[in-house]
Amino acid sequence: MKTTPPPSAGPPAGAAAPELKPVRLTAKPLLLSLAVLVVTVLLGLTIGPAGLPLRGVLVEIANQVPFVDLDGGLDERDAAVLWQLRAPRVVLAMLVGGMLAIAGAGYQGVFRNPLADPYLLGVAAGAGLGATFAIVSGSDRGLLPVTAFVGGLMGVAATYVLGRSAGGRSANSLILAGVAVAAFFTAVQTYVNQRNSDSLREVYGWILGRLLTAGWGEVLTVLPYVAVATIVIFGHRRLLDVLSVGQDEAGSLGVPAARVRLLVVLAATLGTAAAVAVSGLIGFVGIVVPHIIRMLTGTSYRIILPLSALLGAAFLVGADLAARTLISPGELPVGVLTAFIGAPFFTLVLRSSRRSW
Repeated sequence: MKTTPPPSAGPPAGAAAPELKPVRLTAKPLLLSLAVLVVTVLLGLTIGPAGLPLRGVLVEIANQVPFVDLDGGLDERDAAVLWQLRAPRVVLAMLVGGMLAIAGAGYQGVFRNPLADPYLLGVAAGAGLGATFAIVSGSDRGLLPVTAFVGGLMGVAATYVLGRSAGGRSANSLILAGVAVAAFFTAVQTYVNQRNSDSLREVYGWILGRLLTAGWGEVLTVLPYVAVATIVIFGHRRLLDVLSVGQDEAGSLGVPAARVRLLVVLAATLGTAAAVAVSGLIGFVGIVVPHIIRMLTGTSYRIILPLSALLGAAFLVGADLAARTLISPGELPVGVLTAFIGAPFFTLVLRSSRRSW
């Protein structure tokens, strides 16, 4: 597995700036990732307590295109299941999974740390605390992403400051700082829940991670935040490649490293906070997906970010499908299932990264 090299001390005086070979996303991995997403989405739409025929689902989707009116679609009951229950949940899983994977890749790029992840940097814990305050106070649900963003920003800022003061930019100090910040925010969240026991069940169900929807409302809530965050992070994908050679080397190439870091961290935190607000705490997506892509395609963020969007969406749609079918008619929290997958994977990444510490 390829790992991020440790920060360098900078080029020697008078040395030429390093050359970066241009890397482009080729059609093959893009088409394969898109095919995986399409297959996963179709499975998510057709499989469930009320099974839907694949042909009928495809006809219903085709009929949403203007001037297309095919016969052989679903009856009224199945169409209601598809458009009011199944499709909003699948689309929400796509948005949340893609955003968490992009945010994880973005954090790993700006911190030059293969273990950076929204849930290991205190971002999710801070966003969770902000969302908990919104829930227990009875605030409008439209404010959830805002309060979650403020909490997430506090979390990543506290982690960065604590990590720098404890051990500079090393990977282990950053991760340990994130664990400490997450533990503190979780303790505060537990205290808030204890003081507001009437909302404990709702908050606890949200902490475990779930993709329950009551229609398209949750999708419309998270969509603008995810769109803005994705555009900003994608707009810096070339600069993230430059940052990978080191801050001093990036400066010699004319890249404003501090500004790039700030914008990417803000965008990744905004997207993570929005995802947390509608789905709860779903961990490890930001580690599993980008690292699989690195192992298969390389370390350029021009490749990692687009494929993370597609495969992150497919990963969470598949995980949600498993969560609602493994113990049917019951349902597992999807955050529990991603933890079962992600925790062993994190252990492998941790072992492979120790040499760069």
